[in-house]
Order: sequence, then structure tokens, then C-alpha cells
Amino acid sequence: MNLKIYALVPSPPRIVRAQATRDWMDQFPARHPYRCLPLDIANAYGWDILSPYTFTVTWNGGPRASDLLFQIDGDATALSQFVNGSFTHGIVTFHTGYLIRTDPEWHLAVTGPPNEAKDGIVPLTGIIESDWLPYTFTMNWQLTRPGTVRFQAGEPFCRVFPVRAGLFEGVEPELFSLDQDPDLNAQYQLWRAKREEFMERYRGRDQATIKQGWQRFYFQGKYADGTEAEVDHVSKLRVAEPRDLRDQAQVEDRPEGPPPSRPGKADPPPE
Repeated sequence: MNLKIYALVPSPPRIVRAQATRDWMDQFPARHPYRCLPLDIANAYGWDILSPYTFTVTWNGGPRASDLLFQIDGDATALSQFVNGSFTHGIVTFHTGYLIRTDPEWHLAVTGPPNEAKDGIVPLTGIIESDWLPYTFTMNWQLTRPGTVRFQAGEPFCRVFPVRAGLFEGVEPELFSLDQDPDLNAQYQLWRAKREEFMERYRGRDQATIKQGWQRFYFQGKYADGTEAEVDHVSKLRVAEPRDLRDQAQVEDRPEGPPPSRPGKADPPPE
């Protein structure tokens, strides 16, 4: 499908493919959190828009727009065109600088970078009917308490990815007991037994098990009996970088934006 990204200003914030790495995940011995495939996929799920400025926002807890104070070491006028408190009640509003269109029957999810905690503030999430709307959108964050929060230049402040329109209107959740599906129950019980056996050996300090470190059924797209799942299993997600199709002569005259906030870090390899 096409994801058409229209720049509304000559030098909008950079939009890049999402990074799979997280600083907090890198701090674990052997980068243990990267063994969690759902985390890896979510980290890289979509495209990030990066802050062009380093700035702070301070909230005194009040409900007015004036209760938010924005400070930058640089052009305060430029900052005010990018971020403000006009939503009031401790909400920080970012102007992305883009209008994004999707193919018919696809919408756009707009949120913050997943699995990336930020003290004192949380991203708000929206779903946009981007298959027809000729309007731009803002990215909003809610301050959770009075105090000061800092955003760095090159830090992702917005994550976007397409979602199927009308998906949930056709979903009918149904609750069953697991034993009502004998095949699924058998696969689950086998995995559970192998998991318990593995953990017993691990807790018993079995050296071969400790060296193995973890079971790789999910990462390898296999059932616990060793057979491969008959699906298009994904063990690593790497979306395409946006291609700049604006007039090349104009693009070359525009200043380059700041780099991503975690430069030089490669995507973690599947273990």
C-alpha cells in the first residue's frame, strides 16, 4: 500500500523508520530483553517523527495554557511553532509538519514510541481516518504531575503506522475452555511441560541449560514438538525509510535535521 507523507513546511521534523533498539533494553546482561520477540516487533513497528529541538516543558499543575512554560536554548519563536500547551490541562501539543494519507480502507495510528518510558509524561494515542481527511494532525502528550520534562533533539515524539479501517466492527470475540480445542490444548501442554523442564534444569544450574539461556520456539517460528508453524513468521521487522520525492533542488537547499536519538546502534540480531 501507499503511505503518502506531505510536508506542510519547507523543513519539517525528520520522519524515519522506527528503531528496534531501546537504551533500557541495552542495559541488561546479554541484552536479555531483546529475546522477547513481541517487544522487538513493536519497537520497530512503523515510523517515528523526531524532535528538531532540545527543550524543556514545565507545568505548575494548573488548567490553563499559560500554566505550561516552554524553554529552549535557541530560537523561542521557532519552538512555539512546533510545540505548545494550547490543549490546556497539562497537555503538550506537537505540530508534526505533515499531512499523511493512506490507501482507501486504511487509517493511521498516531502514538508515542512504544516500550519507551518517559518520566512525568505519557503519549496520547489517536486513530485518524487518513484515507480521506485533507487535514493535518497533532501529537499530544499528557503531563502526569507538576514538574519539568525534557525532550532531546532527535528524540522520537510521534510514532505512526497504518491500521485496517473497520477491522473491529467485524471481530466477534468468543470465550472457550482450552480443552474444547484438543489440538491447541495438546500443543500448549507440550510447550508448558518443556518450559517447566527447562526451568527446572536452569534453577538446578545445569551448565548446558545456562549456556543455552532460553528456549527459542517463538523466535524460530516453531511449535514445541519442533515442527514449523505454517504462517509467515516474522523474527525481525525492518520497515522502509521514507523516500523524499519533493523537488530535489529545493530539498538540497534545506538544512539537514538532527540525527535519531540513538545513533549508530544496530538492530539486535535474532538469537
